[in-house]
Amino acid sequence: MLLLGLDTATPAVTVALHDGGQPLAQLVTVDAHRHAELLAPAIAKVIADAGADRADLTGVAVGVGPGPYTGLRVGIVTARVLGAALGIPVYGVCSLDVIAAGVERDAEFLVATDARRREVYWARYGQAGRLDGPHVCAPALIPSRGLPVAGEGPLLYSELLPNGRGPAYPAAATLCRMVVAALAADGAGAPELLLPEPLYLRRPDAREPGTPKRVSQ
Repeated sequence: MLLLGLDTATPAVTVALHDGGQPLAQLVTVDAHRHAELLAPAIAKVIADAGADRADLTGVAVGVGPGPYTGLRVGIVTARVLGAALGIPVYGVCSLDVIAAGVERDAEFLVATDARRREVYWARYGQAGRLDGPHVCAPALIPSRGLPVAGEGPLLYSELLPNGRGPAYPAAATLCRMVVAALAADGAGAPELLLPEPLYLRRPDAREPGTPKRVSQ
C-alpha cells in the first residue's frame, strides 16, 4: 500500500504519504488563501521525500470537509483527478473526524472549525466516535459549548469556546491512518469512509450575476 492523503478543508494545506504501517513523509502549510497554489507542489514534495513516484500510489485519501467552498474544492478535485488518472480508489473522510482522531477521548468534546460569516462547522464526539453533527452555526448557538473544543474554533472565538484542546487542523498523516484502519477493519467501530464528495453544509457565496442571494439553511 502507498496511500496519499490530503486535506484542504481548513486554512491548512496538509499532505502525507503512508505505506499502510506508518507515514513516510508529510507536509503542512497554513495559508487560507493559497490552497490551489500550494497543493500540487506539496504533493510532489511529499512523494519525492519518500523516494516514491506518483505511479506507485495505490489510493488517495481526502478530507471532504465541511469547509469553505473554494479551499475544500481544491483538495477534492485534485484527489479525484489523481484517482482517475492513475486508476486508483479515492476515499473520503469527514475533516472534523480527522481532527477528532488526534484528541484523547477520555470524555466528550467538540470539534469546531472556521465556516466564515462568523460561524463555525462543528460536531460532538465521545469515546464511541461522532455523536452529533456536522453542523454549521454561530459559536454562541452550539449546544454544550462548555465542553473542550478541538479545531480552529477556540483560536477564533476564545471567549465563546475557551476550553481549547487537541489539534487546530486536520493532519493528513492521521487521515491516512484512519483510512488504513477502515480498510483493514472487519465489523463495527471502523472509521467511516465516504465518497469524495464535499460536505459544504450550505450554499457557496459565489453566484451568477443577477441571481438573487439565497439564505443559508
